[in-house]
Amino acid sequence: MLFNILIKAAVAYISFHLLWRVFRHSRFNLAGPPSTSWLSGNLTQLFNPNTAWDFHHGILKKYGTTVKVMGAMGEPMVLTCDPKALQHLLVKDRLACEVSSTSISSIIFGGGLAVATGEQHRKQRKMLNPLFSTNHLREMGERLARLLKIPFLKIYASVPLFYEVTNRLRAVLKRKLDNGPKEIDMLHWTSRTALELIGQSGMGFSFDSLVDDNDYHPYRSAIENVIPLSTGPLMFFATQFILPWTEKFNFPRVKRFIVEHIPLQRTQGLVHIVDVMRQTSIEIIEKKKKDLMNSDPAVVEEMKNKKDIISILMRANTMASEEDRLPDDEVIAQISYVYFQIMSIQARILWLLSEHPDVQEKMRDEIRKVEKNGELSYDQLVSLPYLDAVCRETLRVYPPVNFGRVRELHKDTVLPFSKPILDSSGKEITEAFLQKGTKILISLLGANTNPDIWGPDSYEWKPERWLDSLPDTVAGAPGVYSHMMTFLCGSRACIGFQHSQIEIKVVLSVLLASFRFGKSKSKAVVWKMTSIVSPVVESGDGDGKRRELPLILSLVD
Repeated sequence: MLFNILIKAAVAYISFHLLWRVFRHSRFNLAGPPSTSWLSGNLTQLFNPNTAWDFHHGILKKYGTTVKVMGAMGEPMVLTCDPKALQHLLVKDRLACEVSSTSISSIIFGGGLAVATGEQHRKQRKMLNPLFSTNHLREMGERLARLLKIPFLKIYASVPLFYEVTNRLRAVLKRKLDNGPKEIDMLHWTSRTALELIGQSGMGFSFDSLVDDNDYHPYRSAIENVIPLSTGPLMFFATQFILPWTEKFNFPRVKRFIVEHIPLQRTQGLVHIVDVMRQTSIEIIEKKKKDLMNSDPAVVEEMKNKKDIISILMRANTMASEEDRLPDDEVIAQISYVYFQIMSIQARILWLLSEHPDVQEKMRDEIRKVEKNGELSYDQLVSLPYLDAVCRETLRVYPPVNFGRVRELHKDTVLPFSKPILDSSGKEITEAFLQKGTKILISLLGANTNPDIWGPDSYEWKPERWLDSLPDTVAGAPGVYSHMMTFLCGSRACIGFQHSQIEIKVVLSVLLASFRFGKSKSKAVVWKMTSIVSPVVESGDGDGKRRELPLILSLVD
């Protein structure tokens, strides 16, 4: 009885506000594709994992770099990749265009830097910035090198740790090739490796021994299911229309009771994921707290010398002023977001190398010429031009995330454009007036492949472009990394993008020095435009839903 009353009250409240949003829609004069339905707008086209690629590129080619797309229930939204518009929204007038604090990510991972807003975002950024300074990273490198007895030659902070984890991956893959070349699901192994690297360097915690197919922490099984369960038009609808209103009710036990009784497999799957990840996070935090408060001086000293990000954050948190101190859930939430992007880009590069064996051989030759005892120092890793070119080009053409977080204008804004675009009547305009409350979709894929910036071959994967002179127009493009929007720009740029770059390069240098990667002979890999881009197999024995990347591995002479 109580459950039915709560459900009816929630439905009535949400329905009222949905209708109110329909009547208060802002209007603006931009061209865009026709809506497929009043209920879903263009959402089913924007977030269809199979066809969204063509739709996304198609509307930008047809209407220009800023387009009107229709959201749920007839709500018009702005989708843009225009460099001048992005500079205005994300840098010049960034406080007028803020991300929503409510999202599937914030529910699953907690209130980390990627979803924090306003004062909360300022506090977290202030706490995290020193951890990613060059001086701090090099200091970490010296201590790790001494601990692991590795000569330090300007070595990057976590390179020794990255090699330790990646060498475990190499060992288990070698054992699988005892009887010759073999087809292996590399997504299974790159995702496990990415989580162990994040766990060790970020949390000081081991999630995976990387010894056999099944020896890993339950956290890994939970996080593996986040992408399929949190992707699609339905989840976008829930994020934009339902979750913001449920956040207004500060009755966690009531909300938990309702969610537990929703008879949807997807909902119950997300509940399980949240429970596993939260419990694991609590265990990590409580263990570190216990060590910090331990009566044994040796344990306390060991904790003080730990250099994983969470340990450093916890120590800084204890010394921070009351107004700058972060809750425990915000401390642990800083790490998990990075895992998905690293996992996706590592898998994409290996797949591209299997498609382009000439590129693979060129990378292998470059790596093996300079490596010593199977490892490279930080300076060697960052100075390999072709390895760097392959990483940059893959991050440009195939960003692991295609859209930035949805933003909402907090005031009336005149949005400028770098070149004329079409309004709804077909007339060319160089700016548009947008009302307060207008939703903004940032197209990272569109910005990274904009022909006006990158040239007529912008959609093609050509690592060599980074070895030559880039077009002059690239210098004016926004982006914290190589004028790309893969890691965003402005105050919301990814703070750990250099850390992830080194991690990817270490894994590639180890694997390419030992293995050759070839295409599967029986399985065709298709990349789905999900929240994090993922490969699936759509022929052979693949069901078109299970995420996997089958590649033929063989040992290099």
